[in-house]
Amino acid sequence: MDLATLIGLLGALGIIGSAVALGASPSVFMNVPSLLIVIGGSLLVVLAKFSLAQFLGAIKVAGRAFKFRLPDIEASIAELVNLSTIARKQGLLALEGQDISNPFLKNGIQLLIDGHPQETVRAILEKERVLTLDRNRWGAKVFTALGDVGPAMGMIGTLIGLVQMLSNMEDPKSIGPAMAVALLTTLYGAMLATMICIPIADKLSLRMTEEARMQSLWIDAILAIQEGTNPRIVEQLLSSYLPPNKRDKANDEAAER
Repeated sequence: MDLATLIGLLGALGIIGSAVALGASPSVFMNVPSLLIVIGGSLLVVLAKFSLAQFLGAIKVAGRAFKFRLPDIEASIAELVNLSTIARKQGLLALEGQDISNPFLKNGIQLLIDGHPQETVRAILEKERVLTLDRNRWGAKVFTALGDVGPAMGMIGTLIGLVQMLSNMEDPKSIGPAMAVALLTTLYGAMLATMICIPIADKLSLRMTEEARMQSLWIDAILAIQEGTNPRIVEQLLSSYLPPNKRDKANDEAAER
């Protein structure tokens, strides 16, 4: 579970809810026509911009903003160095049955065990990496589109409310509901975009970058293991993926061994 996403979204909603509760009655902020215009309208407009598969896929991918976690880079490097040591001492077949933490890495190691040439291993893993990036990219695009459309639908609701209000100025009872639609749709559109859709889109883009980096690390390690590279060289090669403050320490430890 990504606590940053959860705390950020729930905290923002909590602050807005507290401001509402401390002011007027919360019921005045509930308006069904406004919700239909913003939520329903935004979803349908975005659906029109993408295919049904892309739209539904984005809803599924959105869960990665909350619960997806990649392995720690240092722990993954240690695991890969251990696999490299086993392969160098006992051969690639000795990797069969090893407990491997990630499906992508496990698939790559299985390709080595099956004896595929390096070009085939690289092509298969790069293809999988590109497809994973593509799924994350489309998910981010759908939520970015929702973030763009939400405020626009809010403005449409505002115009609808103003038209209703101005067309019934002789009836004072109709002014209040029409004004509520006018103002609340703007509020709902801004909240949908700023507090939900744009943060999820940005988090999915971050996930895409992080996962691409980790998969590149795994591909480099798998190809190095296949070539029979010395485990210390493998560790130094992979340490380039670490932040600068951890990289020197890792290289020093590898050199000492």
